[in-house]
Amino acid sequence: MDQFAAMRAFVKVVETDGFSEAARQMQMAVSSVTRQVNALEEMLNTQLLNRSTRSVTLTAQGRKYYDKAVRILQDVEEANLCVMEQDIPRGLLKVNIPVAFGRLHIAPIVNDFLIQYPEVTLDLRLSDGLSNLVEEELDVVIRIGNLDRSGANLILRKIASYTRLVCGSSTYFQQHGKPKHPDDLVHHNCLLFTYFMGYDIWRFKRDTEFCEVKVSGSLISSNSEVLRQVCLDGTGLILMPTWLIGEDIRKGSLQAVLSDFQVYPQTSVDMGIYALYLPNRRNSLRVKTFIDFLIKQFGNPPYWEETTL
Repeated sequence: MDQFAAMRAFVKVVETDGFSEAARQMQMAVSSVTRQVNALEEMLNTQLLNRSTRSVTLTAQGRKYYDKAVRILQDVEEANLCVMEQDIPRGLLKVNIPVAFGRLHIAPIVNDFLIQYPEVTLDLRLSDGLSNLVEEELDVVIRIGNLDRSGANLILRKIASYTRLVCGSSTYFQQHGKPKHPDDLVHHNCLLFTYFMGYDIWRFKRDTEFCEVKVSGSLISSNSEVLRQVCLDGTGLILMPTWLIGEDIRKGSLQAVLSDFQVYPQTSVDMGIYALYLPNRRNSLRVKTFIDFLIKQFGNPPYWEETTL
Protein backbone atom coordinates (compact mmCIF):
# COMPACT_ATOMS: atom_id res chain seq x y z
CA MET A 1 0.00 0.00 0.00
CA ASP A 2 1.17 3.51 -0.86
CA GLN A 3 0.42 5.18 2.47
CA PHE A 4 0.60 8.75 1.11
CA ALA A 5 -1.84 7.84 -1.68
CA ALA A 6 -4.16 6.25 0.87
CA MET A 7 -3.95 9.31 3.10
CA ARG A 8 -4.80 11.56 0.15
CA ALA A 9 -7.78 9.37 -0.69
CA PHE A 10 -8.98 9.43 2.93
CA VAL A 11 -8.62 13.22 3.19
CA LYS A 12 -10.44 13.75 -0.11
CA VAL A 13 -13.34 11.51 1.02
CA VAL A 14 -13.69 13.58 4.18
CA GLU A 15 -13.51 16.90 2.33
CA THR A 16 -16.08 15.87 -0.29
CA ASP A 17 -18.40 13.98 2.09
CA GLY A 18 -18.31 10.78 0.10
CA PHE A 19 -16.42 8.26 -1.99
CA SER A 20 -18.12 9.06 -5.29
CA GLU A 21 -17.24 12.76 -5.35
CA ALA A 22 -13.74 12.04 -4.04
CA ALA A 23 -13.20 9.56 -6.86
CA ARG A 24 -14.51 12.03 -9.43
CA GLN A 25 -12.17 14.79 -8.27
CA MET A 26 -9.21 12.42 -8.07
CA GLN A 27 -10.10 10.95 -11.49
CA MET A 28 -10.16 7.45 -10.06
CA ALA A 29 -12.68 4.62 -9.86
CA VAL A 30 -14.83 4.63 -6.74
CA SER A 31 -13.67 1.08 -6.02
CA SER A 32 -10.03 2.23 -6.06
CA VAL A 33 -10.66 5.02 -3.56
CA THR A 34 -12.64 2.63 -1.34
CA ARG A 35 -9.85 0.07 -1.50
CA GLN A 36 -7.22 2.63 -0.48
CA VAL A 37 -9.23 3.87 2.52
CA ASN A 38 -10.02 0.30 3.60
CA ALA A 39 -6.34 -0.60 3.40
CA LEU A 40 -5.44 2.44 5.52
CA GLU A 41 -7.95 1.44 8.20
CA GLU A 42 -6.65 -2.12 8.12
CA MET A 43 -3.05 -0.96 8.52
CA LEU A 44 -4.03 1.26 11.46
CA ASN A 45 -6.37 -1.39 12.88
CA THR A 46 -8.82 1.47 13.41
CA GLN A 47 -12.11 2.51 11.85
CA LEU A 48 -11.68 6.06 10.53
CA LEU A 49 -15.05 6.53 8.85
CA ASN A 50 -18.65 5.76 9.66
CA ARG A 51 -20.30 4.65 6.44
CA SER A 52 -23.98 4.59 5.57
CA THR A 53 -25.95 4.65 2.34
CA ARG A 54 -26.49 8.41 2.76
CA SER A 55 -23.37 9.79 4.40
CA VAL A 56 -19.77 9.32 5.42
CA THR A 57 -18.67 10.79 8.75
CA LEU A 58 -15.51 10.71 10.82
CA THR A 59 -15.16 8.56 13.89
CA ALA A 60 -13.42 10.07 16.92
CA GLN A 61 -10.16 8.40 15.90
CA GLY A 62 -10.78 9.41 12.30
CA ARG A 63 -11.01 13.08 13.31
CA LYS A 64 -7.61 12.88 15.05
CA TYR A 65 -6.06 11.14 12.06
CA TYR A 66 -7.62 13.55 9.56
CA ASP A 67 -6.21 16.64 11.32
CA LYS A 68 -2.71 15.13 11.35
CA ALA A 69 -2.95 13.80 7.78
CA VAL A 70 -3.93 17.21 6.36
CA ARG A 71 -0.86 18.84 7.93
CA ILE A 72 1.44 16.03 6.76
CA LEU A 73 0.18 16.21 3.17
CA GLN A 74 0.55 20.00 3.18
CA ASP A 75 4.14 19.64 4.39
CA VAL A 76 4.86 17.10 1.65
CA GLU A 77 3.37 19.43 -0.98
CA GLU A 78 5.46 22.34 0.31
CA ALA A 79 8.61 20.22 0.21
CA ASN A 80 7.86 19.14 -3.36
CA LEU A 81 7.33 22.74 -4.48
CA CYS A 82 10.64 23.86 -3.00
CA VAL A 83 12.54 21.29 -5.03
CA MET A 84 10.53 21.30 -8.24
CA GLU A 85 10.54 25.03 -8.97
CA GLN A 86 13.96 26.13 -7.72
CA ASP A 87 14.71 29.39 -9.59
CA ILE A 88 12.09 29.12 -12.36
CA PRO A 89 8.30 29.13 -11.78
CA ARG A 90 6.81 26.08 -13.47
CA GLY A 91 3.86 23.77 -13.31
CA LEU A 92 0.09 24.14 -13.02
CA LEU A 93 -1.23 27.23 -11.22
CA LYS A 94 -4.92 27.12 -10.26
CA VAL A 95 -6.43 30.56 -9.61
CA ASN A 96 -9.99 31.57 -8.73
CA ILE A 97 -11.05 35.16 -9.57
CA PRO A 98 -14.33 37.12 -9.35
CA VAL A 99 -16.06 37.17 -12.73
CA ALA A 100 -16.20 40.89 -13.55
CA PHE A 101 -12.76 41.66 -12.12
CA GLY A 102 -11.28 38.74 -14.03
CA ARG A 103 -12.79 39.82 -17.32
CA LEU A 104 -11.79 43.47 -16.94
CA HIS A 105 -8.37 43.28 -15.30
CA ILE A 106 -6.97 39.74 -15.44
CA ALA A 107 -7.89 38.59 -18.96
CA PRO A 108 -6.05 41.51 -20.66
CA ILE A 109 -2.73 40.62 -18.95
CA VAL A 110 -2.84 36.81 -19.09
CA ASN A 111 -0.89 36.70 -22.34
CA ASP A 112 1.90 38.86 -20.90
CA PHE A 113 2.19 36.56 -17.89
CA LEU A 114 2.35 33.41 -20.02
CA ILE A 115 4.98 34.95 -22.30
CA GLN A 116 7.14 35.94 -19.32
CA TYR A 117 6.71 32.56 -17.61
CA PRO A 118 6.34 29.95 -20.36
CA GLU A 119 6.77 26.98 -18.02
CA VAL A 120 3.65 27.88 -16.02
CA THR A 121 0.24 26.51 -17.05
CA LEU A 122 -2.53 28.80 -15.80
CA ASP A 123 -5.88 27.33 -14.79
CA LEU A 124 -8.19 30.35 -14.37
CA ARG A 125 -11.58 29.81 -12.75
CA LEU A 126 -14.00 32.74 -12.69
CA SER A 127 -16.57 32.64 -9.91
CA ASP A 128 -18.20 35.06 -7.48
CA GLY A 129 -18.98 32.31 -4.99
CA LEU A 130 -16.94 31.31 -1.97
CA SER A 131 -14.10 28.94 -2.79
CA ASN A 132 -12.63 26.17 -0.67
CA LEU A 133 -8.93 26.17 -1.46
CA VAL A 134 -8.40 22.68 -0.05
CA GLU A 135 -11.36 20.92 -1.67
CA GLU A 136 -10.87 22.62 -5.04
CA GLU A 137 -7.07 22.28 -4.83
CA LEU A 138 -6.62 25.97 -5.61
CA ASP A 139 -3.26 27.71 -5.39
CA VAL A 140 -4.55 31.29 -5.20
CA VAL A 141 -7.92 32.95 -4.73
CA ILE A 142 -8.43 36.64 -5.55
CA ARG A 143 -11.10 38.28 -3.42
CA ILE A 144 -12.38 41.83 -3.06
CA GLY A 145 -13.44 43.77 0.03
CA ASN A 146 -14.39 42.25 3.35
CA LEU A 147 -13.04 38.75 3.80
CA ASP A 148 -14.58 36.02 5.89
CA ARG A 149 -11.68 33.81 6.87
CA SER A 150 -13.44 31.97 9.66
CA GLY A 151 -12.23 28.41 9.96
CA ALA A 152 -9.48 28.88 7.40
CA ASN A 153 -5.79 29.30 8.04
CA LEU A 154 -5.04 31.48 5.02
CA ILE A 155 -2.22 33.83 4.11
CA LEU A 156 -3.31 37.19 2.66
CA ARG A 157 -1.46 39.64 0.44
CA LYS A 158 -3.06 42.91 -0.59
CA ILE A 159 -2.54 43.38 -4.30
CA ALA A 160 -4.43 46.64 -4.90
CA SER A 161 -6.83 49.18 -3.44
CA TYR A 162 -9.94 50.85 -4.81
CA THR A 163 -12.64 53.31 -3.82
CA ARG A 164 -16.38 53.33 -4.36
CA LEU A 165 -18.27 56.10 -6.11
CA VAL A 166 -21.85 57.07 -6.80
CA CYS A 167 -22.19 57.85 -10.49
CA GLY A 168 -24.64 58.28 -13.34
CA SER A 169 -24.75 59.19 -17.00
CA SER A 170 -25.08 62.68 -18.44
CA THR A 171 -28.47 61.64 -19.86
CA TYR A 172 -29.76 60.81 -16.39
CA PHE A 173 -28.40 64.02 -14.85
CA GLN A 174 -29.93 66.15 -17.61
CA GLN A 175 -33.35 64.73 -16.77
CA HIS A 176 -33.10 64.46 -12.98
CA GLY A 177 -30.27 66.73 -11.85
CA LYS A 178 -27.32 65.82 -9.61
CA PRO A 179 -27.63 65.07 -5.90
CA LYS A 180 -25.78 67.69 -3.85
CA HIS A 181 -25.92 65.76 -0.57
CA PRO A 182 -26.45 62.06 0.22
CA ASP A 183 -29.90 62.87 1.60
CA ASP A 184 -30.94 63.87 -1.94
CA LEU A 185 -30.61 60.25 -3.05
CA VAL A 186 -34.08 59.42 -1.74
CA HIS A 187 -35.39 61.40 -4.72
CA HIS A 188 -33.29 59.48 -7.27
CA ASN A 189 -33.55 56.11 -9.00
CA CYS A 190 -30.75 54.12 -7.32
CA LEU A 191 -29.91 50.81 -8.98
CA LEU A 192 -29.14 48.25 -6.29
CA PHE A 193 -26.39 45.61 -6.11
CA THR A 194 -27.48 42.66 -3.97
CA TYR A 195 -24.00 41.20 -3.43
CA PHE A 196 -23.89 42.84 0.02
CA MET A 197 -26.33 42.46 2.88
CA GLY A 198 -28.09 45.74 3.53
CA TYR A 199 -27.61 46.68 -0.10
CA ASP A 200 -30.30 49.36 0.05
CA ILE A 201 -28.43 51.33 2.73
CA TRP A 202 -25.74 53.59 1.27
CA ARG A 203 -23.31 55.04 3.80
CA PHE A 204 -21.31 58.25 3.50
CA LYS A 205 -18.64 59.98 5.56
CA ARG A 206 -17.16 63.46 5.24
CA ASP A 207 -14.82 64.60 8.00
CA THR A 208 -16.91 64.07 11.16
CA GLU A 209 -20.22 63.88 9.28
CA PHE A 210 -21.64 60.40 8.85
CA CYS A 211 -24.95 59.54 7.25
CA GLU A 212 -26.89 56.51 6.11
CA VAL A 213 -29.46 56.77 3.35
CA LYS A 214 -32.05 54.12 2.53
CA VAL A 215 -32.23 54.16 -1.25
CA SER A 216 -34.54 52.49 -3.76
CA GLY A 217 -34.86 52.13 -7.49
CA SER A 218 -36.31 50.31 -10.46
CA LEU A 219 -33.62 47.63 -10.73
CA ILE A 220 -32.11 45.18 -8.25
CA SER A 221 -29.42 42.80 -9.50
CA SER A 222 -26.70 40.47 -8.27
CA ASN A 223 -24.57 41.27 -11.32
CA SER A 224 -22.47 44.43 -11.22
CA GLU A 225 -21.96 44.58 -14.98
CA VAL A 226 -25.70 44.53 -15.62
CA LEU A 227 -26.13 47.49 -13.27
CA ARG A 228 -23.23 49.33 -14.90
CA GLN A 229 -24.78 48.92 -18.37
CA VAL A 230 -28.23 50.08 -17.24
CA CYS A 231 -26.59 53.07 -15.59
CA LEU A 232 -24.72 53.87 -18.82
CA ASP A 233 -28.08 53.74 -20.60
CA GLY A 234 -29.33 56.58 -18.40
CA THR A 235 -31.75 54.73 -16.15
CA GLY A 236 -30.38 55.59 -12.70
CA LEU A 237 -27.45 55.89 -10.29
CA ILE A 238 -25.11 53.16 -9.12
CA LEU A 239 -22.67 52.77 -6.24
CA MET A 240 -19.75 50.81 -7.63
CA PRO A 241 -15.99 50.30 -7.18
CA THR A 242 -13.51 52.22 -9.30
CA TRP A 243 -12.07 49.00 -10.71
CA LEU A 244 -15.46 48.54 -12.44
CA ILE A 245 -16.35 52.11 -13.46
CA GLY A 246 -13.00 53.93 -13.52
CA GLU A 247 -12.61 53.71 -17.28
CA ASP A 248 -16.19 54.90 -17.83
CA ILE A 249 -15.48 57.98 -15.72
CA ARG A 250 -12.21 58.64 -17.52
CA LYS A 251 -14.00 58.55 -20.89
CA GLY A 252 -16.86 60.71 -19.60
CA SER A 253 -19.49 58.01 -20.10
CA LEU A 254 -20.27 58.21 -16.39
CA GLN A 255 -19.94 61.13 -13.96
CA ALA A 256 -19.18 60.75 -10.27
CA VAL A 257 -21.27 62.71 -7.75
CA LEU A 258 -20.89 63.31 -4.02
CA SER A 259 -17.16 62.86 -4.52
CA ASP A 260 -16.33 64.91 -1.42
CA PHE A 261 -17.76 62.02 0.63
CA GLN A 262 -16.27 58.63 1.33
CA VAL A 263 -18.76 56.09 0.06
CA TYR A 264 -19.10 52.49 1.12
CA PRO A 265 -21.94 49.98 1.34
CA GLN A 266 -20.94 48.41 4.66
CA THR A 267 -20.03 49.69 8.10
CA SER A 268 -16.63 48.03 7.78
CA VAL A 269 -14.60 49.97 5.23
CA ASP A 270 -12.26 47.62 3.42
CA MET A 271 -11.15 48.88 0.03
CA GLY A 272 -8.71 46.09 -0.69
CA ILE A 273 -8.22 43.44 -3.34
CA TYR A 274 -6.44 40.40 -1.88
CA ALA A 275 -4.66 37.24 -2.90
CA LEU A 276 -5.36 34.34 -0.51
CA TYR A 277 -3.47 31.08 -0.34
CA LEU A 278 -2.82 28.20 2.03
CA PRO A 279 0.31 28.09 4.23
CA ASN A 280 1.69 25.16 2.23
CA ARG A 281 1.89 27.48 -0.81
CA ARG A 282 4.06 30.10 0.92
CA ASN A 283 7.22 28.72 -0.72
CA SER A 284 5.64 28.20 -4.13
CA LEU A 285 7.57 30.29 -6.62
CA ARG A 286 4.75 30.27 -9.14
CA VAL A 287 2.29 31.60 -6.53
CA LYS A 288 4.68 34.36 -5.48
CA THR A 289 5.50 35.19 -9.09
CA PHE A 290 1.83 35.45 -10.09
CA ILE A 291 0.94 37.71 -7.16
CA ASP A 292 4.01 39.92 -7.74
CA PHE A 293 3.05 40.15 -11.41
CA LEU A 294 -0.46 41.36 -10.55
CA ILE A 295 0.83 43.96 -8.09
CA LYS A 296 3.22 45.34 -10.69
CA GLN A 297 0.59 45.38 -13.44
CA PHE A 298 -2.05 47.13 -11.33
CA GLY A 299 0.34 49.76 -9.94
CA ASN A 300 0.24 51.85 -6.78
CA PRO A 301 -2.10 53.63 -6.92
CA PRO A 302 -3.79 51.19 -9.31
CA TYR A 303 -4.54 52.49 -12.78
CA TRP A 304 -8.30 52.43 -12.22
CA GLU A 305 -7.85 54.95 -9.40
CA GLU A 306 -5.77 57.32 -11.52
CA THR A 307 -8.64 57.66 -13.99
CA THR A 308 -10.89 59.05 -11.28
CA LEU A 309 -8.50 61.37 -9.43
